[in-house]
Amino acid sequence: MKDEYDFSNGVRGAVVDASGKTRITIFLDDDVLTEFKERASQSGKGYQTLINEALRHSISPDSAPITVEVLRKILHEELRVA
Repeated sequence: MKDEYDFSNGVRGAVVDASGKTRITIFLDDDVLTEFKERASQSGKGYQTLINEALRHSISPDSAPITVEVLRKILHEELRVA
């Protein structure tokens, strides 16, 4: 190791280009984080990727949950056509 290093030409900033992404700090419940980490180890994806996918899915207009009422309506419409 050197006794001194010259950082006069150094540039501050991200080491990795993460274009289209923003680094934030967020507090998550421990059980939520544990669940995503377990899912990540099973799927081979990173837990942050899975959290991002879950958030993206939650804001998608197609992502409305299928409730009992919605399922009944769909079945009623399909049975009426058949």
